[in-house]
Amino acid sequence: MGKVITIANQKGGVGKTTTAMNLSAALGVLEFKTLLVDADPQANATSGIGINPKEVTSSIYECIVGDELAADAIISTKNPNLDIIPAHIDLVGAELELINVENREYMMRKALAPILSSYDFIIIDASPSLGLITVNALTASDSVIVPVQCEYFALEGLGKLLNTIKIIQSQINEDLSIEGVLLTMYDTRLRLANQVVEEVRMHFSDLVFDTVIHRNTKLGEAPSFGETIITHDASCKGAVNYLNLAREILQKNEMTKMKDSDKYIHIDG
Repeated sequence: MGKVITIANQKGGVGKTTTAMNLSAALGVLEFKTLLVDADPQANATSGIGINPKEVTSSIYECIVGDELAADAIISTKNPNLDIIPAHIDLVGAELELINVENREYMMRKALAPILSSYDFIIIDASPSLGLITVNALTASDSVIVPVQCEYFALEGLGKLLNTIKIIQSQINEDLSIEGVLLTMYDTRLRLANQVVEEVRMHFSDLVFDTVIHRNTKLGEAPSFGETIITHDASCKGAVNYLNLAREILQKNEMTKMKDSDKYIHIDG
């Protein structure tokens, strides 16, 4: 049975989609069958992985609002062991269409249930909001990863997200846990970045991943080629960071027997 992880933060520009795409690709290259679900109406994960959202005929929208089977919406990618259920702009209207639907918070869970056994991991890229689609994603998930940018106001709005997670845990999905807080866009040259790392680790303690995602030009340019960092430049610092994150998640979930000394790939800088 696959583990479902949502990447969520209602604050935009924190590396949420970048993390969803590249963590999925890293898990795939480590030989874990992975499905990326684009649950953001902007469809950046869809286009970033090389699929034109305007040409998509079956998406997560049809799966949660219509009668489309999730299995019929899956598209293979050029990344090893990685498939995607894409998104398109119609997802914007899903929140309104679901308002009067009974058990509307469970529609994504219901849609994904038949394919859980086909994957080791299902990674959901949630929209940068705390609306009904994000609630659906969290309800369908076993855990959530919260990306936090290593810049000023890093903790801004996190209280609302954590409160939403607590509400879902208490009322809808008691099994939902926080997989971890992920520090992103880290620049070793900036004193502020180091201060943010210290502050986040102080606030969240053991919830913070050891892996930190460095600011990396290749990470930014890869989606413009319709590629994840794994297919774009597997040797760059960004790729190594996401491979380390994948290894850390596997270690945390006891899905690997690697020694602690082999847990990370080391890079300079």
